[in-house]
Amino acid sequence: MQALLGLAALLAVCLPVRAETVVAGLSRDAINITANFAGSEILIFGAVERDAPSPEGDLEVIITIEGPAQAVAVRRKDRRFGIWVNTDAIEVDEAPSFYAVAATGTLSEVLTQVEDLRHRVSIPRAIRAVGVGVAHPEDFTNALIRIRESEELYQLNEGGVTLRNETLFDTSVRLPANLVEGDYRTRIFLTRGGVVLDVYEQDIAVRKVGLERFIYNLAHERPLIYGILSLAIAIAAGWLASAVFRYIRA
Repeated sequence: MQALLGLAALLAVCLPVRAETVVAGLSRDAINITANFAGSEILIFGAVERDAPSPEGDLEVIITIEGPAQAVAVRRKDRRFGIWVNTDAIEVDEAPSFYAVAATGTLSEVLTQVEDLRHRVSIPRAIRAVGVGVAHPEDFTNALIRIRESEELYQLNEGGVTLRNETLFDTSVRLPANLVEGDYRTRIFLTRGGVVLDVYEQDIAVRKVGLERFIYNLAHERPLIYGILSLAIAIAAGWLASAVFRYIRA
């Protein structure tokens, strides 16, 4: 009996005390992609729940939204004999189709590199390129980041999270129109001194509906019928345009 009590006391000492935890919510937990979908905005809000007095050091909040991961081929072009040709290429194992990071301050100041490596919070850490077999693979991943930032698929908003009295926080994230269908993982990190104290996760379901869903299913499940239907529509559109042109000339 004494041995069991001793073991329980030892476990109580070793287990971390979670004095601060996240209580959060999203303005939307599902997004429907229709034919006229032009993007959406998600409001993320919450509070910090405490079961002990707040410790020393500034509390920080980091929020990420991550879309489904995909394998991506990144190629580099050089000018050879007056012609631009592909020279080197790498295959990125996993790159989020969408990734947004918002924080109460500069990311490098509110999160240590060790914690970033462990939780894969920053955009470069969210991309996995293992065994690419070329010199300076970071050049290719940086190029991928620049391209997707220009398309609003990768976003970094340092200072974009508002934290009030170290208790209430909120931010908004703009989701562009060119989203990939799937589950988008939302993560909220509490940090002090760059160390993660608690993590909250919730998914946002992004799905095609209506005509978009019908066309998507037809293209992937019945490609032959999809091809024939596309050809028929193209022929009909061409004939209609020709008929209207002949009518105008007459």
